[in-house]
Amino acid sequence: MNRFISRLLLTLLMCVWGSHSAFADSCEIISADEALNAEKLRHVAQTSNDFAAMEKLFSPDLVYVHSSSVVDTKQSYIESMRSGAVVYKVMTQTDVVVRTFGCIAILTGNGKYEVRVNGKDMTVPLRFHSVWKKTGGAMQYVSWQSTRIP
Repeated sequence: MNRFISRLLLTLLMCVWGSHSAFADSCEIISADEALNAEKLRHVAQTSNDFAAMEKLFSPDLVYVHSSSVVDTKQSYIESMRSGAVVYKVMTQTDVVVRTFGCIAILTGNGKYEVRVNGKDMTVPLRFHSVWKKTGGAMQYVSWQSTRIP
């Protein structure tokens, strides 16, 4: 399992690193505190339906893999919230570990999300990876992947 996760992270880093040619030119060192703060800002934006903040925080090439295995882009993810199909009520993360690799930060931990999906309230416990990059002085949310905890 650790080998799989290592390969997944390496692949993800290579994809993020090579996704924009300008990215390498403007890559800035990211701290663990900056990544944690950006993640908190994302939670505030999502639980308050602050779409302007989401547009700013979410990278144009965001890949969001839900615990259900559904994959969203920046546009489809924001639209799911804008339409009301998905409403995040409470987003709680615990046991978060932040690893930084230059301008990339990977947050790993446990989460408990209270969400309404298509009118149905649910509480979703999960394990996650959240990936942030810092470029041009801005934090960008580039990837999420989660697995439900049985």
